[in-house]
This record gives sequence, C-alpha cells and structure tokens, in this order.
Amino acid sequence: MTDKYALFFDIDGTLVSFNTHQIPQSTIRALTDAKANGAQIYIATGRPPMIISNLGAIEHLIDGYITINGALCYIGKELVCYHPIPHQDVITCVQDSQEKGYGLIVVGRDKAAVLDPTGSVDRVFRQYLNVKEFDHTSPLEELLNQDVLQLTAFFDADYEKQMLQRMPNCVSGRWHPEFTDITAREADKGKGIQAIARYKDFDPSHTIAFGDGGNDLSMILQAGIGVAMGNATPELKQHADYITDPVDEDGILNAINHLLLHNGKSI
Repeated sequence: MTDKYALFFDIDGTLVSFNTHQIPQSTIRALTDAKANGAQIYIATGRPPMIISNLGAIEHLIDGYITINGALCYIGKELVCYHPIPHQDVITCVQDSQEKGYGLIVVGRDKAAVLDPTGSVDRVFRQYLNVKEFDHTSPLEELLNQDVLQLTAFFDADYEKQMLQRMPNCVSGRWHPEFTDITAREADKGKGIQAIARYKDFDPSHTIAFGDGGNDLSMILQAGIGVAMGNATPELKQHADYITDPVDEDGILNAINHLLLHNGKSI
C-alpha cells in the first residue's frame, strides 16, 4: 500500500488534443514529474489497444491500461479484467446496423470489423480522430466467431435508448454526438478502476480520474477525485470534484498543480 495517488487518464480530449492530435508538452511534463514523485499512471480509454497509437511521448510512464471502456484491462502482459458482450446482443446490433444502414465498429480483443455504409466511421475516426489503424480491418464473419468486446454504433441518443432495451446485457458510453460505445454490463471505466485497485492492492479512494466525455462519468464518480477538463461535457462537469482548463490550455498540468497546492495531495 502507498499514500501516493494512482492517476487515470482518458485519451481523446484529455491527454490528446482534438486540434493537434498530440499530447501537449505541459501534460508530458506534468506526468513525468508525477511519476518521478511516485504516482502510478494509468490510461482509461474507450479505444481498443489496436488503435492506441498516440501515446508515444508518455508510453514509458504508463503502469497499466483500462481499454475498451473497461472491457479489457491489463498491466504489462497480465490480464486484469475481460468482459465480452453476450453473443446474442452482438447479433442484435449487427443485424440492426445492416437493416437500418448505420455505421458500426465491431471490436474484438485484437481485431475489428467496420461497417461504414454512409462514410461516418471514416469521417469521424480517420479524419477527425486521426485513427489510421482502421485501414486494416477484418471481415465481419471473422469477428462474429470470436469474443466481441465493444460495438461502436453510429446512431443518436434517442435510438441508443431503444437499442439498449433490445440488448439487456449491455451498457453504453457516449463521448461523441454521432456514436456511442456499447459494452457488456460489467464493463465501464469506473469498474476498470476498481479492478486495477484490487489487482494492485491500493485504496480506490486514492485515485484521481481525468476525463472529458460521457464515457468518463463512471470513473469520475468512482475515483477519489474526479477531474473534468475545461472542454468536458456539461454533465461530466456537474459531477466532477474539480474542473480544470481545456486540454489545449494546460488543463492536466493546472489540475495537478491545483490539487498539490490546495489539497495537500501526495501525487
């Protein structure tokens, strides 16, 4: 056990700028100093491991990963938690996507299939989020013959509610107005923090979570201290313990400095 804090960071809009697709230098400096002072540093993202390609500047600082919104968590080569979606719920969503013609990303442990009839997946992921890895995807049939950990569906919030009624074993985390990430009910970022804490034997109250989107709400609520970025959604800000500046305005550095100076935290 340690009195140092474990820090959990979302990627897009928290560590990485939507504008530059880079980690700000102030954030790199803040995490480097926190690590040197004994803090543990974890990633908590909706991205599957295959598209976590924008953390090179801090990769050497990272102690572990909550990925796919808590469906797949690992430390080094050790698997901490693994929650596939029940097969029938996968089929329900895939068939609905094919019938209604909306975009869908079917995510396995190390592969993905992309249904993109309207070009929405390409526009948002490859152009807006700068994700190039979906250029090399697998056939849908291959994914449906293995565990599916996430379904990223391009429909609005109203239709999301309808679909979840048809997928009783699932939950949804929306961090973009055009799509949502659907996972097994056992998986969210907050439960990922709990799993990491059990595995590493530290008190979940000694955690600080940083996020900006709807899929960060569970970890903002679970962590000892929840920090919302200045560019976060209104709902996340409402539930956060502290609201910092946007990612492009030194938000991570300023939050860590604030917590050190005003709360006496041993980060």
